[in-house]
Amino acid sequence: MMTPTPLMDLVTGFWSFKTFAAAVELDLFSRLAGGRTLTVADAEHELGLPERPADLLLTACASLGLLERAGEGYRNSPLAEEFLVRGRPYYFGGQVSYCDRRTYLPWHRVGEALRADKPLTWDPASQDSMFATADPQLLATFWEAMHSTSIFTARALGEAVDLGAYRRLLDVGGGSGAYPIELCGRFPGLSATVLDLPHVCELAVGKIAAAGLSERVATAPGDFLRDALPGGHDVVLLSMILHDWDAATNRELLAKAYAALPAGGLVIISELLLDADRTGPAPAALMGMNMLVETEGGRNYSDAEYAEWLTGAGFADIRTVRFDAPGANGVVLGRKP
Repeated sequence: MMTPTPLMDLVTGFWSFKTFAAAVELDLFSRLAGGRTLTVADAEHELGLPERPADLLLTACASLGLLERAGEGYRNSPLAEEFLVRGRPYYFGGQVSYCDRRTYLPWHRVGEALRADKPLTWDPASQDSMFATADPQLLATFWEAMHSTSIFTARALGEAVDLGAYRRLLDVGGGSGAYPIELCGRFPGLSATVLDLPHVCELAVGKIAAAGLSERVATAPGDFLRDALPGGHDVVLLSMILHDWDAATNRELLAKAYAALPAGGLVIISELLLDADRTGPAPAALMGMNMLVETEGGRNYSDAEYAEWLTGAGFADIRTVRFDAPGANGVVLGRKP
């Protein structure tokens, strides 16, 4: 018999997120690193919570698969131990904090965004883009979120696509340098350049140095929307970039990538790709809704659309490679003849 239970799951989805975000804010999972067990009484003392909230939080996190029961207490699940302990290579807490602080409340007004077709997290009348903000704390939260999403996505890309034959990668809008850090760590013959706005490159320099890759990963301050892409690279990576812009802007970016690459050069589009019939998958479709909330003109596209644009720019041997990661479900590749 059909029931409305799936609808109830949709209705209460925010309960799960806000429980998860509260636990990350309290740094619960870092406290349990290494197999430590926490009882309700321990949580009262360490988290500064009364008994009832402490019990409810631990129970809820266990129900979400973030904690496991261990005797009288709780310990991290393997998922939490791998991705929610601060300082671990693929720490995902930055993404949780960003969505909680930056996008959660604006999403309450998504109906307004649907009617007006304007972003809710910034004002196009006074800012050039969502990235042009004077709030350094917000910028730090944003780039930490992007890093935590990108670092594991880069690992999935490196496992799915062999870049061993290439020598220098240009990461367009590369942010904190997560992709070059991961890919250069995986492919010893690869070096890279992060192209981004000057204040973002400053952040990337620190992340790159912390990874011990300053000799192989450089930064190039610039604006990829206004300027030509620098040459000297045989791979151009566009990771979680094209969903921020409209089709015309994306065609221009792909034309710039073509101009910057030598013959035989590779372009990589890494995104949450829509199916050609535009019925899903849900992560890509809902990211498109988030682009409505956060960008002016951005949306998620299908690999068929990217293939059409790549062909129009002159690329050949276009193919899609699928994988599972938080920032992308695959890549679309094209080669310059």
